[in-house]
Amino acid sequence: MGIFWRRKSKEQFVTLGLNEPQTKPVTEPPAPPEPPPQERPTSDQAAQAKSSEIEPPPLLEPTPTGDSPTPIPIEPLKSAPPAMRASEPGPAPVERKPASARSAFSSSVLGLDLSVEELQAREAALEQEFSARFRRAVSATRESLSERLDSVFVGRKQIDEELLDQLEEALIAADIGVATTLGVLETVRRGVARKQINDLDALKQAIKDELLKILRASTEQGVASETSVPENVSPYVMMIVGVNGVGKTTTIGKLAQRIKAEGNDVLICAADTFRAAASDQLAIWAERTGVPLIQQKQGTDPAAVLFDSLKAAKARRSDVLIVDTAGRLHTKSNLMAELEKMKRVARREVEGAPHETLLVVDAVTGQNGLEQARQFLKVAGVTGIVLTKLDGTAKGGIAVAIAKELDLPIRYAGIGEKLDDLVVFDPNEYVNNLFG
Repeated sequence: MGIFWRRKSKEQFVTLGLNEPQTKPVTEPPAPPEPPPQERPTSDQAAQAKSSEIEPPPLLEPTPTGDSPTPIPIEPLKSAPPAMRASEPGPAPVERKPASARSAFSSSVLGLDLSVEELQAREAALEQEFSARFRRAVSATRESLSERLDSVFVGRKQIDEELLDQLEEALIAADIGVATTLGVLETVRRGVARKQINDLDALKQAIKDELLKILRASTEQGVASETSVPENVSPYVMMIVGVNGVGKTTTIGKLAQRIKAEGNDVLICAADTFRAAASDQLAIWAERTGVPLIQQKQGTDPAAVLFDSLKAAKARRSDVLIVDTAGRLHTKSNLMAELEKMKRVARREVEGAPHETLLVVDAVTGQNGLEQARQFLKVAGVTGIVLTKLDGTAKGGIAVAIAKELDLPIRYAGIGEKLDDLVVFDPNEYVNNLFG
């Protein structure tokens, strides 16, 4: 979970030249202060001051030490006039090293300002951190499911039909879905009949294996990774779709933040010109993340906004363009026509664009969110799912239902309200954490 965006290899991240020192100090030495008014400078001092005005920049003569010139101090002493400081003997000034150059991405997830060793340590720490946060996000579902499973298994020493019926209720209550649950238990029943599953531990493992198989099978459709697009294709265009209120704008902000943090130039396109507040909300997120936003007035043709954004992304050689789209389903025919036009514009400007069309689904809405997803699948050409608010529900089993019924990969999961609370969805992490 440590690395979020994988189109650039690790070698590219650490050879961007951001670890090399600067050729000149960050802070220029300040000009020496003028002599105090109560002391009149001598004629020699006046001549020296005059020559310093004629021949810039003003530099103090170093005191010879016999080996090499004494480094010039960054800040002169304030206890004596400039002329006295240059001529009076005293301890050699201490050389001050210029401030180390810090990368513009000093908060990068990959640590672009670090050495290779530090980079590896940072990645290991981040992977542990995001794994822990993901585990906390599904804790409500895990506790609910574990409580139900424990109540089913308590006092039982063998697997019978009554146990399987109660297990079916527990899985459906976790929002894994009726069709998915029946399919899982059908496999379990065959294993019990063949005596391949003969105790409760084996039963739990069989359920985990089936859920993991469903999630992995979903990655065979749609777009499972951004690495499927060659690195020479730029910008990588992501269209974000979904009904209003599911966290679409927040997801765009988090995507921009995490992709940018790994050294990529990101641009946001505000193509939802139907809703007045859409551009304003995106502008807030763009300001928070420091990512440029391309927008036009309300009512503008979304395809025109996308065209301008694509031109801007190519001009500035952006790595990623994230496109917001209208979140309305009550006019499906208009939405379909609008999205098709935008896709034609994108394909004309960038090879294979849009490279991903991500549908944002609210995990809290459960089966209702699944129905919304089905509707968008008919008109939007969705290639993957972003599951938001996974930390806010005890029915996180909806991820399995989505993967099974939509046959699309879950690309990302929202696990909180912070800017970086968006992680790449890992089927193994999800299933293991779901069952403790």
